[in-house]
Parts: sequence; C-alpha cells; structure tokens
Amino acid sequence: MIYWQIFLANFMANLLGYGGGPATIPLLEHEVVDRYHWFSVHEFSEMVALGNALPGPIATKLAGYIGYSQGGVIGAIIALFASVAPSLILIIALLGILMKFKDTAKVKNMTKLVRPAIAVLLGVMTIDFFTTSYKGVGIVQTAIIGIVSLLLLEKWKVSPVYVICGALVYGAIFLG
Repeated sequence: MIYWQIFLANFMANLLGYGGGPATIPLLEHEVVDRYHWFSVHEFSEMVALGNALPGPIATKLAGYIGYSQGGVIGAIIALFASVAPSLILIIALLGILMKFKDTAKVKNMTKLVRPAIAVLLGVMTIDFFTTSYKGVGIVQTAIIGIVSLLLLEKWKVSPVYVICGALVYGAIFLG
C-alpha cells in the first residue's frame, strides 16, 4: 500500500505541476504534508532547501528522498519513476500536436496564462514556510534569515546554493 501511495503522491504532483520543478513543490507539499502526513511543513521546507543546494532537478531529488524515507530503495525507485512518468507520457502524446500548432495564438496565450498560477502557488508556499519559521524560531530569526537572503540574492547576486548553505550554517550555529 505504501508503494502505491508513494507513486500517487509523486505522480499527481508532477502531473499537475505544469512549469517544471518549482511548480510541483507546492503540490508535492500538499501530498506529503497535508494528505499523507509523512512530513511536517518544517521538515518539508528543510527538504526543499537541501534539494535546492544540490545539482539537478528539484522534483526528482524530492521524489527520491520521499520515496526512500517512506519505502526504502524500492520506494525511491517508484517515486523517481512516478516523478518523470507524467512528463514522459505527455511529451510523447503532445509533441506532435504542439509542433504542428506552435505558432498559433492559442498556444502562445496558454503559456502566458499558466505563469500567474505558478506565481500564486509559489507565493502560498512561501507564506506557509514563513509562518512555520515564525512559529518555530520567532520573528527576529525569521527576519534576519529572510532579509539577509534577499539582499544576497537580489542585490549582490550570490548563488542560491551559497545562500542556502549559509542559512543552514546560521541555523546550526544560532538555532541548533
């Protein structure tokens, strides 16, 4: 039963997460935190932070970790397959159609309409993470990490990998 749940959680999140890995994160969070209760919001946010620090697609890294933690090596294999299966199936099914109609206004408008939905999903997830952080470590620590991270990313253009690693070190020293 757990293998079927692992498959469904990853398959549904990746099937509905049009737009790549970042679009699947809130959907995957819903599945593993709200639906199956395998992780808390805090654990999931740490998983996302560590996944972002590693090279490669975030969706497959999350799938591998979730599958392994819930079902061992077999669970990881099932989760990885489930995370790429929707893309594989849809690419094979729709590639010919999209190539035929790629220059039409309807296809161009479809991609323009999806972007705001992704932005809203990421915004909701960010609010959940900040709320959990605020409740867990307080407003001062949350503000320090948030403001410093924003400045490093936007003003000084530091790589997200270094910002995440710095936040992890900060948390280990001051919050651990």
